[in-house]
Amino acid sequence: MVAVEDVSFTVPAGSIVALLGPNGAGKTTTVNMLCTLLKPDGGSATVNGHDVSHDAASVRKSIMLTGQFAALDEALTGRENLVLFGRLLGLDKTAARARADELLDAFSLTDVGGKRVREYSGGMRRRIDIACGLVTAPRIVFLDEPTTGLDPRSRLEVWSLVEKLRDSGVTILLTTQYLEEADVLSDNIVVIDKGRVIAEGTSDELKASTGAAYCEVTPADPADRVRLRDTLADLVGDHVQNADDHFVAVPAPDGPETLVEVIQRTAAAGIPLSDVAMRRPSLDEVFLALTDPRRDRSST
Repeated sequence: MVAVEDVSFTVPAGSIVALLGPNGAGKTTTVNMLCTLLKPDGGSATVNGHDVSHDAASVRKSIMLTGQFAALDEALTGRENLVLFGRLLGLDKTAARARADELLDAFSLTDVGGKRVREYSGGMRRRIDIACGLVTAPRIVFLDEPTTGLDPRSRLEVWSLVEKLRDSGVTILLTTQYLEEADVLSDNIVVIDKGRVIAEGTSDELKASTGAAYCEVTPADPADRVRLRDTLADLVGDHVQNADDHFVAVPAPDGPETLVEVIQRTAAAGIPLSDVAMRRPSLDEVFLALTDPRRDRSST
């Protein structure tokens, strides 16, 4: 059984690339090969200029991998975990302690550095886990679902941390099931399914490829909906929407120009509006459209 086939993409230095795909698509296998945990059966890949098959040791020196669950000793304090990782990675005692203090400060954990990790919140655990991987200042960071199980506030803390890493020049490959996370953080998105890359581009590019923007026009009086649709009939065209919707959806290929036209027409027709807004397909809609099993059948 082939887990990954014909996967090809490039991650520019100092950027965040999100790797998306349904369960079983080949994301973890791809990451494991790039991290040298699995040896490819064919093809080639380089990480920080080093071949993953022929120079695995150099790849490992260049990277950090953080899994879905924190790899920490809960009986130790946060600072002790950092020192331990530093020693395991070849730093002497003085250098390991200095680096631990530096990372605690950078990750806003100085106040809790003396507490045992078992007492940390989910967000603090994730931050100290990522910090442990940065003891030797890797050039490339692999984050495998870094916010799984975190509450919204903790998730925002990790997002801020990831952006700071990128701004400091660290290259990041992110896998996540939270599409909002990929939308907010990534400079580029690679979507894989059944072991193949099926789409690649920025979040805006992927949204545009799935469907054009549209205006959601909501009358102040629901009884005006039919008259509103008649007023905008040529703009609506053949666009189909749910008959129970309380708004009229107007395709907006010209973006703001369509919005202005809608407002001018409704004002001239004397139809008060409670809301009018530009909408684009969400990344969730893009993902569902790209990975829809019926997509393959329709293209054959």
